[in-house]
Amino acid sequence: MSLDTDLQDPGAPSDVPFDSALSERYLVYALSTITARSLPDVRDGLKPVHRRLLWAMRLLRLDPASGYKKCARVVGDVIGKYHPHGDQSVYDAMVRLAQTFALRYPLVDGQGNFGNIDGDNAAAYRYTEARLTQVAIDLMDGLDENAVDFRPTYNGEDEEPELFPGLFPNLLANGAAGIAVGMATSIPPHNAAELMNAAVALIDNPQANVLDYVQGPDFPTGGIIVDSPAAIAEAYNTGRGGFRVRAKIEKVTEKGGGWHLVVSEIPYGVQKGKLIEGIADLINEKKLPILGDVRDESAEDIRIVLEPRSRTVVAEDLINSLYRLSDLETRVPLNLNVLDKHRTPRVMSLQEALLGWIEHQFVVLRRKSEHRVAKITDRLELVGGYIIAFLNLDRVIEIIRTEDEPKPVMMAEFELTDRQAEAILNMRLRSLRKLEEMELKRERDALEKEKADLELLLSSDARQRTRMKRDLAKMIERYGPETVLGKRRTVVEEAAPAREIPLEAMIEREPITVILSARGWIRAMKGHVEDLSGDALKFKEGDAAYLAFHAQTTDKLLLAADNGRFYTLGADKLPGGRGFGEPVRLMIDLEGERNIVALLPSSQAPKLLVAADDGRGFVVKVEDVIAETRKGKQVVTPRAGAHLKLVRPIGGEDDAVAAVGDNRKLLVFPLSEVAELGRGQGVQLQRYRDGGLSDVRTFRMVDGLSWAMGGESGRTRTESDLSPWRATRGAAGRMAPNGFPRDNRF
Repeated sequence: MSLDTDLQDPGAPSDVPFDSALSERYLVYALSTITARSLPDVRDGLKPVHRRLLWAMRLLRLDPASGYKKCARVVGDVIGKYHPHGDQSVYDAMVRLAQTFALRYPLVDGQGNFGNIDGDNAAAYRYTEARLTQVAIDLMDGLDENAVDFRPTYNGEDEEPELFPGLFPNLLANGAAGIAVGMATSIPPHNAAELMNAAVALIDNPQANVLDYVQGPDFPTGGIIVDSPAAIAEAYNTGRGGFRVRAKIEKVTEKGGGWHLVVSEIPYGVQKGKLIEGIADLINEKKLPILGDVRDESAEDIRIVLEPRSRTVVAEDLINSLYRLSDLETRVPLNLNVLDKHRTPRVMSLQEALLGWIEHQFVVLRRKSEHRVAKITDRLELVGGYIIAFLNLDRVIEIIRTEDEPKPVMMAEFELTDRQAEAILNMRLRSLRKLEEMELKRERDALEKEKADLELLLSSDARQRTRMKRDLAKMIERYGPETVLGKRRTVVEEAAPAREIPLEAMIEREPITVILSARGWIRAMKGHVEDLSGDALKFKEGDAAYLAFHAQTTDKLLLAADNGRFYTLGADKLPGGRGFGEPVRLMIDLEGERNIVALLPSSQAPKLLVAADDGRGFVVKVEDVIAETRKGKQVVTPRAGAHLKLVRPIGGEDDAVAAVGDNRKLLVFPLSEVAELGRGQGVQLQRYRDGGLSDVRTFRMVDGLSWAMGGESGRTRTESDLSPWRATRGAAGRMAPNGFPRDNRF
């Protein structure tokens, strides 16, 4: 079949490649989606469905002064006359135009349930009613004055406007969002008065900086924009970017010293119900331990109360954590992708979008002026005829009474046009009075003056700019910052990104006493317990205390095994001290045959001295031994047959090392001779012919070396003169002084 035949008969199969047919049809669909569904027009900021909704409501005379009508009636008119799509999609669009939390300047005044900020849906359209707002009236002002073109509806029975002419910057004031084929748009709402002030500046100087007038988006739900001026300028200059928006959170101090947080404004587009649900999940999943409770006390205004876990929690830490972990801080995107005056989609800067709207307003101004001049010309023609009739009233009456066809006689005698003669013949008798003649002359003079002014306006760009600025000034009065609707709601305050709060700050700081048994059972008693003797501690049969120390619940505990592997435990996660505790091997992946060498809080010292039983060791930073997983971190790699034996915290002013071997030989040398490593075997601290390392510690040389005397006296002995035992690192050392402990431990 030929292509010509196929074109004449669309139902017949076509002999064309499938990919080209598919791409051609998909392109048609894509263009339809872009231009007639998803992207707003830069001139009135509306998509076709919104334009048709407002047009249908206007024809139903649903102005702000009239009563409400059922939304079902409006939706029926829209889908029946203008928009042949689904009724639910049309109603959803109508609902959004009425939601005060979705639109900065609502275009529909709804009565009934139109949804709420919690995320609940609107009632069905048979239950709700609506009418237009003053904003919508302003947006459609000029439709009766030939300000824009009209086109036939889809079935050719009616007409609909291609655009709205009103002097309200709807695109940027109310914003828009939509997804087309291969492109999308996302425009946040702005303050109308700021936009109009920027427009006034652009009328005089198209290169004016609009950011001198527009601070940033102005959301209907308020909130705080925390981006820097440079970031905001970059987004507006390119037409792409985003804005970080935070909830408004205030700290409220209670009697007795307690406090709580109150959220009174939430970010734009966030459903309050889901927001509270997300915060509750943080509490239940213990992702935010410093938060105790969340309550919704909202009525007409938003009021979300956040209770801290305790009064010792730092409010700033809680607020920062909430910003990081919940939707109390969100990013509102900016993608200023709109249809220009040629119906071509493109991304504009804020300045270009405003200039596109201003250009449209000048077109509207000229068309309205030309329309008014034509109306005045028509009226002047009639008024001129009436005046001639009054000046020759007796003759006109005589002609009407005596002539069978008075119209041509009057036209010939008084040089009247057909319209003038027809109008005179249609005059009522009550108009034939002297007063009417005076009123006609006054009307003629006023119309001639108005026509002359309009013709001057049309002939002068300067006059048009002055007129536009005057009209904008009147609109600014209606939507200015001193009005309820025009007052700015969103604050712009630069703030740094919410910082990540360390785990320690998330935990309530409380003193504890950590106890580890010889068999590896661990527990934490509340408070710093001083007396751990007698019945204060109980252990399983055959078990006994291995070590105990004071710590805080915010500490990280370092556990070292004899294979040189370090593990990290959270002090707040230890079992309570009422029972025997739990095996520490259930908390970490510690091999069964491995022995625990040390357990100490990471906050005890910034550096550690680690040593194996063969006398090799090194200095390591605490931050290098902290493990992030249960498997731990290999820090010391002992030689074959050797094992990690000692982990000692290094005091801030320590400058010397004392090592003693199983052979009771003592060696003292400078701490500076020990290498600082992140991982390895280390260096030889002390050399042995038989046995190995028994103990090692660091100290201040000027303070001398001290050790416990033993027995119940609790006395210590200090050796001030250490010159006999001083040598270089790796030496064998000399026998310990008299009185040194028999177990060869400091």
